[in-house]
Amino acid sequence: MADKAEQAQQQQAKDGARSDAQEPERSKEDAQRLRRTHAWRAAERVLMRPPVYRSLGDRLAALAAGAGSVTDPDRPVDIYGDGVVAELEGRIAELLGMEAAAFFPTGTMAQQVALRCWAGRTGNSTVALHPLAHPEAHERGALEAVSGLRTVHPTSEPRLPTAQEIRDFAEPFGTMMLELPLRDAGFVLPTWEELEAVVAAARERDAVVHVDGARLWECAPHFGRELPEIAALADSVYVSFYKTLGGISGAALAGPESLIEEARTWRHRYGGQIFQQFPAALAALIGLEQELPQLPSYVAQAKVVAGAMTEGFSAAGVGWFRVHPEPPHTHQFQVWLPYEADVLAEASVRQAEETGVALFRVWHPAASGPPGVSFTEVTVGREGLEWTAAEVRAAVEEFVKRLA
Repeated sequence: MADKAEQAQQQQAKDGARSDAQEPERSKEDAQRLRRTHAWRAAERVLMRPPVYRSLGDRLAALAAGAGSVTDPDRPVDIYGDGVVAELEGRIAELLGMEAAAFFPTGTMAQQVALRCWAGRTGNSTVALHPLAHPEAHERGALEAVSGLRTVHPTSEPRLPTAQEIRDFAEPFGTMMLELPLRDAGFVLPTWEELEAVVAAARERDAVVHVDGARLWECAPHFGRELPEIAALADSVYVSFYKTLGGISGAALAGPESLIEEARTWRHRYGGQIFQQFPAALAALIGLEQELPQLPSYVAQAKVVAGAMTEGFSAAGVGWFRVHPEPPHTHQFQVWLPYEADVLAEASVRQAEETGVALFRVWHPAASGPPGVSFTEVTVGREGLEWTAAEVRAAVEEFVKRLA
C-alpha cells in the first residue's frame, strides 16, 4: 500500500512538473493571439475584417441594428425552433431549392445527422469522402466514434475525386460526401462538368450524394450556376452561417422533407434541440441579406489580389513561394512560403502594428514535406474591394522586408 501511495505521489509530481512546463508555452500562445487580435482591430487596411475580431459590444450593436431589416423585432422570441429560427429554415430551403431545411447549432452535428440518416436509408454505413474533408481532418473521428460510420477515400490527391476514381473504387459505399470547396486543399473546386460527372458516377453505384457546403455560398461564380442548380446535384446539403456570411454560429441541413423530419429527431437526440437560438438565427438572416449578394464581387477581387501577390513576391525576390490556386476558385486561397510559421506570424503582426496594413493573419506549418515551409489562408471580403493591385504589391513588399 505504501509503495502504491509513493508511486501515486511521484506520478502527481511528474504531472505537476509537466503542467508547469506547459504553462509558459500556453501563456506565450495566448499573448501572441491577443497581440494579433489587437493588431488586426487597429489596422486601417485589411483584405477582410473577420467578425471574430470585433468586440462584444460591436457585435451586439450590429445584431440589433440589422434585426429590423430581416424580421419584426417586436415578434416573440423563438422557443425550441419556432419563430425566427423557422423563418430562417424556410429561407434556406428556398435559396437552395430544397423541400425543407433544419437549423443546427453546429455543422459537425448537421453532417453527423445527415450521414447517419442516409446510412440507415441505404443500408450501408460506409461514407466515401476525401481524407482532407472536415469530418476526417477536424472532428476527432466523430463519424465512427459517435455515429458508427465507416469512411473510405477514393483519392488522396489534393482535389475532389474524379468520376473514374469513383467508378474504379474497390469498396462499396452508401453515401458520397463532397466538400465544396475542399478547404484544406486550398479551397479548390472541380469544374461544373467534373462535378456533374462525379455525381453521376456515384449514382451509378446506387450511392446518395451529400454536399458539405459550409462555403457553398461562394461557389456559384466558379461554376457559373445559381445555388439551386448546384444543390440539385445532391440529395442533401449542409451550409454554414458563420464562415462566409459572418454569422454568430449555426448551420442548416437541407434536403427532402422526410429526411429533414428524421434529422430533427436525431438533432434532439444529439442535444441540438436548444431552447432559444434567435441571436444566431438573426445573424444568419442578416448575413444572407448583406453578404450573400456581395460574394461574386469578393470572388472577382480575390483573383486580382492573388495575381498581385504573385507579382509582389516575384518582385521582392522571394526565392520560392506559391499562391494556390491561381486564380482562386472562390474568395479564399492559400499562400505558401519557405519560412517557419512563427517567423511569418511575427512579420505579419509587425506589418500591421507599424504600417496599419494587415495583409496576412495566421500561419501554419506544412503538414507534410520538407521542414520550414508554412502557409496561410487569405480571404477577400468587403474591405478588400478597396484595394488596387498596386496596393497589394506594395503591401507584399513591406511584408517581405520584415522577414529579414
